[in-house]
Amino acid sequence: MDLPWRSILRRIVGLIVGGIFIYAGAIKALDPIRFGLDIDNYKILPWAISVRLAFYLPWLEILAGLALIFRFLYRGGLLILSALLLIFLCATVAAKVRGLDITCGCFGHASQHWSFSQHLAVDLAILAAAVFLWVSERSRLRSSRASGGLALQGSRGTKEKL
Repeated sequence: MDLPWRSILRRIVGLIVGGIFIYAGAIKALDPIRFGLDIDNYKILPWAISVRLAFYLPWLEILAGLALIFRFLYRGGLLILSALLLIFLCATVAAKVRGLDITCGCFGHASQHWSFSQHLAVDLAILAAAVFLWVSERSRLRSSRASGGLALQGSRGTKEKL
């Protein structure tokens, strides 16, 4: 059974994570060339790919963030944002190990002077929130299935439980 406070907490965390990515995506979408330079600073991808990603990724972040807020294509949005977080964390750690001093550009000028540990703490906190959303969504679906809440109309007109 899904307790009301769990549902409220799940909703608040989803709004926060979605809002963070909408904000971060909007900041990057306003200046894609600057974001392309930020991607290139990691020295992982060729410049041409960095520029293409700079024009594409902000809109992906915005749409996935909206999916979390409006709960439309929720699990897809959550999957995309979780994957982006993991990729960014790996790229950041790889850059630090190689001795690169980079600014991530995630939140525009607001995050420009953060240290590596501050970036890492913020990213890990957002990742923890995304993991919480995954776990709570799975438990919500599991309890809904156990109570018979989710059913699909079968091809022969019969109801089939998921």
